[in-house]
Amino acid sequence: MKMLKDKISQEGIVLSETVLKVDSFLNHQMDPVLMMEMGKEFARRFADQNITKVLTIESSGIAPALTTALALQVPLVFARKQKSLTLTEDLIVEKVHSFTKQTTNDVTVSRKYLSPDDHVLVIDDFLAVGEASFGLARIAEQVGATVAGIGIVIEKSFQPGRGNLVEAGYRVESLARIKSLHNGQVQFVEE
Repeated sequence: MKMLKDKISQEGIVLSETVLKVDSFLNHQMDPVLMMEMGKEFARRFADQNITKVLTIESSGIAPALTTALALQVPLVFARKQKSLTLTEDLIVEKVHSFTKQTTNDVTVSRKYLSPDDHVLVIDDFLAVGEASFGLARIAEQVGATVAGIGIVIEKSFQPGRGNLVEAGYRVESLARIKSLHNGQVQFVEE
């Protein structure tokens, strides 16, 4: 997606060979026009999948997942990382490790928001090793829902996430695929 790649090139900050900072437009301050375009693009790419729910994890996945759900005209469900006084019963819980934050969280979704009839589109902001996407897919599969696909805003293609997910049988669509962050430069996969 050219608009996203341009934004990454202009505003992304390479912090290391494996970490790209995009907090000026994606995961701290958000560019709403870009978010809407990303949602439309995910909806276009998965239009043939009869999506009934979009599933993401808080917090950075919420904005692109919301615009995707809006474009598809389906509900958005987000997995919570934080315990809630109101979310206490009939929960699906999965452990998810964050590559960037180097933390492991129990993420939860109420069973009342997913059903065996759902065709779920998982949306996440980054793909490194695939832990968040696998965790969300396992949540959907625990209730018997179909994981129709996984949409990623920024994929770090030099890490094993895509390969792991595809090998497990998931369809993965990434809006920007990064080949390398070598020498402080963002290089995209040519598609």
